[in-house]
Amino acid sequence: MTALSPAIDQFERDYAAARKSALRVNTVSTALFAVCFVAAAWIGGFFDMTDVTLSNGDRVSMWKIWAGLPRLGEYLYKTLPVLHWETLGSDIANWFWRWKVWLQLLLETILIAYMATLFGVVGAFLLSFPASRNLAPNRFVLNLTRRYLEIIRTVPELVWALIFVFCFGVGPLAGVLAIGLHATGALGKLYSEANENADMRPLEGIKASGGSWFDQIRYGIVPQVVPNIISYTLLRFEINVRASSIIGFVGAGGLGQEIRVAMSLQEYTDLSALFLIIFVTVIVIDTVSEKVRHRIIGLTGKGV
Repeated sequence: MTALSPAIDQFERDYAAARKSALRVNTVSTALFAVCFVAAAWIGGFFDMTDVTLSNGDRVSMWKIWAGLPRLGEYLYKTLPVLHWETLGSDIANWFWRWKVWLQLLLETILIAYMATLFGVVGAFLLSFPASRNLAPNRFVLNLTRRYLEIIRTVPELVWALIFVFCFGVGPLAGVLAIGLHATGALGKLYSEANENADMRPLEGIKASGGSWFDQIRYGIVPQVVPNIISYTLLRFEINVRASSIIGFVGAGGLGQEIRVAMSLQEYTDLSALFLIIFVTVIVIDTVSEKVRHRIIGLTGKGV
């Protein structure tokens, strides 16, 4: 016990010094964050009480937020339909009076998301391997691929949609290209990160037996990352469904064009009907995707 006492004392001193160092870092970081937050709020006019009117849109005042909250409630109240139990059927029919058109556009929205996801998965899968630090043939290919993925995912889908509408005209084609290109960049990053977390020992064995770079990818990496690819792909499909319902604002097809018309004509109940349709669709897709993901990952884990 006596021989261990100096070692224990040294451990306690090192531990206390480490705690003090961590406390100093946390204190400095918290103080720096607070200073930056207060500075940003002050510059943005968050604490400005001189102009609480809603017309001055260049200020981010908390008083303006407080004054605008009732208007948010008023807007949401206008979107609620008038439903009575005695005439519930006719009231719902009036609420969803364009249901045939909306269902057609909903199908178009889902097909846009599906084709865009397919386009994005193929591009991201092929580009994820040269974009992985542990798999890229050389640094030039690594940097070139990563910069390309960064560029196409930095530009929002709406901006890509505007570009493609200008190039190819109004319609679903612009939506598929816009969402698919953005999905390629987003999925490429996720796939490459999955590749970088893979076990490299199978690749070393394949390489030692004379396998090419493609053989190493095919038999050493792909079987390991398939569950992650499936999870990311299904998640991206759900995201693309929501995105495809928005890009219709610029003429790229889908339910977005109906949302734009309803907002411009101030048809508030139509907005709530459209939002409800999108909400239910996303829930159904998320539920089905979860079951499919669990089923496939379970089979993959059993070696099927």
